[in-house]
Amino acid sequence: MRDIKTLIAVSAIALLTGCTTVGPDFQRPAAPEAIGYAMAGDPAASPIVSLASSSATARQWWTSFNSADLNALVDQALKGNPTLQQADAALTRVRELERAQRGDSGPTARLSGDAQRERINTAAFGIEGFPSPTINVFSIGTTFKYDLDLFGGERRKDETAAARTEAQRQRTDAAYLNLTGAVVSRAIELAALRSQLSALDGIIKVDNETVAMIKRGVQAGGEPAAAVNPAEAQLAEDQARRPSILRRIATTRHALALLVGQTPANWTAPEIDLAELTPPGSIPVNLPSELVRKRPDILAAEADLHAATATIGVAEAARYPSVSLDASFVLTALHPEDLFQYDSSGWTAGPSIAAPLFNGGALKARQRAAEAGAKEADAVYRQTVLSAFAQVADLLSALSTDRDLIAAQTRARDVAAENARLASLGYENGAGSLIQVIDAQRQSQGAQLASIEAEALLRADMAALFVATASDWRGAAE
Repeated sequence: MRDIKTLIAVSAIALLTGCTTVGPDFQRPAAPEAIGYAMAGDPAASPIVSLASSSATARQWWTSFNSADLNALVDQALKGNPTLQQADAALTRVRELERAQRGDSGPTARLSGDAQRERINTAAFGIEGFPSPTINVFSIGTTFKYDLDLFGGERRKDETAAARTEAQRQRTDAAYLNLTGAVVSRAIELAALRSQLSALDGIIKVDNETVAMIKRGVQAGGEPAAAVNPAEAQLAEDQARRPSILRRIATTRHALALLVGQTPANWTAPEIDLAELTPPGSIPVNLPSELVRKRPDILAAEADLHAATATIGVAEAARYPSVSLDASFVLTALHPEDLFQYDSSGWTAGPSIAAPLFNGGALKARQRAAEAGAKEADAVYRQTVLSAFAQVADLLSALSTDRDLIAAQTRARDVAAENARLASLGYENGAGSLIQVIDAQRQSQGAQLASIEAEALLRADMAALFVATASDWRGAAE
């Protein structure tokens, strides 16, 4: 009973004072107060990374690697990837739904007409003994309707539709950004695998030379025949690595074909050399307060929160009376030639009001559901922000050690290569043992492959940081 009185009171106030908008107004979440991303105890930031305003972030970020082949590859993906076409179509669909909602919330007019043959049952009117005539009835008319939207339900629907459009726009941006990251990441992986394959072929060549050297020693009587077995075992082990790398190369090339929107049979992956992917000298990273205003997945979650907040107003407005202005004009005649005469016209005009009386608590339940949905969207937004900051912190920590790792692996590679050379030279001149030669070669081979992996890891982490900080993907292919 109290709810009914409240509804009546609010309705009366709305009618007297004009339109109002029920439900909470959306308040954009405040930007975080953090001035950085690193946790206490994290490695010192890499010198190539600098916190900067959003205006300093990279445009067409992949061009920072200075590879014409990589630039062409990303451009091809931006033009041909079906997932992007799907995202663009989804954005168009949501935009049109927003326009449809705005059209529905405004004045509407409808034209109708019909022609009917009708038998009038005179007995139903208490007229006995009078034949029931059969007549033709022609009519044409228009109806007009305008919802005064006293409580802002339609305005909240417009707001919801606009927020959903914004959410899809940001998801479309995220799809483009993630695609550029995926293409560059796969290109780096493919370049690294090709480098590893080339290095492995060199390792196998050295293994064959070692086997030949030992066989010469056996023939000269300086070694027993069994001495060649460890070297041949090492050769077989290294040869066994080759099919695995070839398989990964094929898989990565196919993945790139998928990203650019081509079938593997109709497309050839560019042969990008890892050394040609020059690491950028600096990477500007958005301040935390600006990252939440730029990263598309965060902005999409914010727009979802906006839509969920506006939905509360839609559900609340449905509990109050609705007032609309209605008018109709109809021409009706028994003969078509009389249809447009003044005597055939009729019209109605005036306001109408409708109010919910009993619905089993459905409207109140929908409002509570909308309120819970807003809390859910708020939690999703906060989790999205936290995940983004953690991702950036991870990549900053990785980059702070990547260059040290490369330097260490390069030193290890060079030292191991020299050690293997000296061990082989010493063995050929009668100093040192065969076991020393084999062990030195294994260390050298492992260090060589690890050095390639470190170089690829640095570039992959850089690409991931560009994406994580929402560096711009837009350019000629936009």
